[in-house]
Amino acid sequence: MYCQCLRGFGQPLHGEERPDMIPRGSEVIVRVTAAGVCHTDLHIREGGFDLGHGRRLNYGERGMTLPTIAGHEVVGVVAAAGPDAGQIDTTKTYAIYPWGGCGDCDVCKSGEEQLCANPQFLGVHRDGGYATHIRVAHPRYLFDAGDLAAEVAAPLGCSGLTTFAALKKISATSGTHTPVLIGGGGLGLMCLQLLKAQNLKMPVVVDIASDKRDAAMAAGAVAVVDPTDEDAIGQIHKACGGAPLAVIDFVGAEKTTALAMDAVGKGATIVIVGLFGGATPWPIPMLPLKSATIRGSYTGSLSEFGELMEFARKGSITPIPTHIYPLEDADEVLNMLEGGKVIGRAILAKS
Repeated sequence: MYCQCLRGFGQPLHGEERPDMIPRGSEVIVRVTAAGVCHTDLHIREGGFDLGHGRRLNYGERGMTLPTIAGHEVVGVVAAAGPDAGQIDTTKTYAIYPWGGCGDCDVCKSGEEQLCANPQFLGVHRDGGYATHIRVAHPRYLFDAGDLAAEVAAPLGCSGLTTFAALKKISATSGTHTPVLIGGGGLGLMCLQLLKAQNLKMPVVVDIASDKRDAAMAAGAVAVVDPTDEDAIGQIHKACGGAPLAVIDFVGAEKTTALAMDAVGKGATIVIVGLFGGATPWPIPMLPLKSATIRGSYTGSLSEFGELMEFARKGSITPIPTHIYPLEDADEVLNMLEGGKVIGRAILAKS
């Protein structure tokens, strides 16, 4: 098998050949047909992210070992299955749920494997999809992609699931009030499509990049705002018909979370998804004064992925813009993403 491997944090990915994988127990070996490129993959290459106040989360100190293969947005077909995997239809294309846990703790048994204290995430704790083949622990993580093109199905494992789960956290207001999305990249564009698919209020999108604002308008945003404008808060309030009651921050930087707190009204919910980094910038009294709820949202559950895939198979979700690149160019594509040059989602496939 061929893969793009990370051998040292802060170093480029390198292509290499490895022996073909043999499945054990309930494992399934999937031949990868498409793998999405995500900002989390950038953090993995960097070795961590900024926590603010001079602190940093380092993957190496958290037990992540190298070499590793990144990539958690993965679609493919079954190439081999272990003796305990049961019957699997090898003619189908599957989207892989990458956020598995230990499988034995109370959290996993409750269905929230993505919150397990001993995670086994593909592309983070286990080798991921920047490869021709990937090892999946159990068939329960495979979801029929139906007639979806591989490059359309691949981003659903993270971009789609993350936005789907985040939207559920603002469900109390999403049907009646205009939400605000901070970040018009792959996650923001996916969120626009999911709002549309569920007949929810379309949002105001905030982004510093004019091309991403243009893409958001084309995808159905009611308005777009440049956060560097002096009257950005006023523009948001005008477009929302007042102070918004729900903001999803797909960036997760100090400036974006500060903007969210400044913009929202009383009783609002701010959901932070992005991992750009930094420390919380809010004046503490504003939390009780605004009665604001601030929530984190990290990917989504196995059952939520099942719901999302059902939406997708029915054709309810308009695909976001995707660009396919050779797997061999994975490191260059990561550089493009880091430089803000990717609109929508970049997809890797073996040439």
